Amino acid sequence: MKRNSKGFTLIELLIVVAIIGIIVAIAIPNLLNAIQRAKQRRSMGDERSIATAIEAYGVDYNRYPPAAGFSLPSGMTYGGNLISASLGNLVSPTYIKVCPEKDGWNSWFLVSVNPLGQDYLLISTGKNGSLDTPTYGPTTDFNADIVFSNGVFVNYPEGVQN
Repeated sequence: MKRNSKGFTLIELLIVVAIIGIIVAIAIPNLLNAIQRAKQRRSMGDERSIATAIEAYGVDYNRYPPAAGFSLPSGMTYGGNLISASLGNLVSPTYIKVCPEKDGWNSWFLVSVNPLGQDYLLISTGKNGSLDTPTYGPTTDFNADIVFSNGVFVNYPEGVQN
């Protein structure tokens, strides 16, 4: 009797499962990296929007929004500057309809304005959600702060991220 088999052998199925496993093992880290990069880009875009509102306020009042108008979470400092957590209603809704308050990692944007109202600093604390020692220039660390000051990024993501 001749046996007519119309199916896959166990070896063939195991090979297909192994190939799918290898593809998934390669794709998952790339997907996670892409998600973190998207959060960085969103945070950078939100910082630009907030900065545009601060600049518009500065044009009208000849100074940036006063630090006294901010709510201070714990009197944190960054490079010697007092940090606050929100612009409150100083720029919203006049200069920006809804001011973003949290970055891509759901941490508060931190804002600092010097006492004379001439300089401002916007900070996204990055993936780890905590302030790091100020560094300037490009970074390759997802945990590094993204810092925007007076119209330019002074600490920003670039290249392959860790």
